[in-house]
Amino acid sequence: MLVTLDMAAGMIREGKALQIAADDSLLAQLPTGNWIGGTTPYFIAEEGGTFTKDKLFVNEFDFAEDVKVAVYGKYNVFQIVEDCFDNGLTMLILPYSSKVAEKYAKEAPDVEELLLHPTVGWVAGCDLNAVTETKVYDGTTGKSYTDKAVAMFLKLPEGKTAVINIVNIFEDDKNDPVITFPENTLEVTKCRVDGKEVDFAAYIREKNVDMLPLVADYNGVFINVSIKSNENGRVGLYAPVFKGIEYRFAKRVDNYAEEFEKRISAAGAGNPVFSCNCILNFLYGNLEGKKTHPYAGPVTFGEIAYQLLNQTLTYCEIV
Repeated sequence: MLVTLDMAAGMIREGKALQIAADDSLLAQLPTGNWIGGTTPYFIAEEGGTFTKDKLFVNEFDFAEDVKVAVYGKYNVFQIVEDCFDNGLTMLILPYSSKVAEKYAKEAPDVEELLLHPTVGWVAGCDLNAVTETKVYDGTTGKSYTDKAVAMFLKLPEGKTAVINIVNIFEDDKNDPVITFPENTLEVTKCRVDGKEVDFAAYIREKNVDMLPLVADYNGVFINVSIKSNENGRVGLYAPVFKGIEYRFAKRVDNYAEEFEKRISAAGAGNPVFSCNCILNFLYGNLEGKKTHPYAGPVTFGEIAYQLLNQTLTYCEIV
């Protein structure tokens, strides 16, 4: 829920376990306590999508029997699979465009133990019109970081399980050529289209793909890779492509906002304890002022559902 600075500080002083998203000017004023946080001024609140630097979005994890917080760099971020509770949920926040985020993005799908431990979270961002550093906060110390990840480990009650899901309006266009890449990377120059090597930057310009992401089918779950930039012969991506995975560009969506609303309604979540939504959905879906009940949370520069995602809504339920 969106709250004032005084309200958030009060919840911290009460000892509650919290995940907090807000502009850095607010996060920096919070007292130390049992919380983690990340920067963003964009939110999907109960009253609708909003941009604000005057309020904070707070998730309270009152279901947790125990809580611990840790900070990780790029060399040990996957230590989270050792540090988490056996029956728990890991809440992870990464700073956008950091080495630790790049490491996690490229290698998470190959960390088999990660799939045994429910891990959800997001990539901290900033105001798109006044680009500043993105930060994560370890609330137990009050320290902020631009180059480290922060994790909150939540122990679940016996008999309870964390279930993580996504809402994705895109699926691959089966009539489109198959695209493969020679390595796991966030920046592409060459690729293979139906087996033939091509210049990826030129290929994208020729296709005029606009806001369409690349899509791969992971055992029936469609995962997006959105285009970040196309400059000087290099294509930047918001999430990595992976060697050996077949991609196609997504089917075109006639009405982005309408399709997104339809998929949200069909997802049918009951009472998510956490959700986040991609900044690309916020912009292309015209979500400012629009409600996505029961999904409320930060608007992010990447979503984490075990691995790094983008252009999705990610949520977690305790069942």
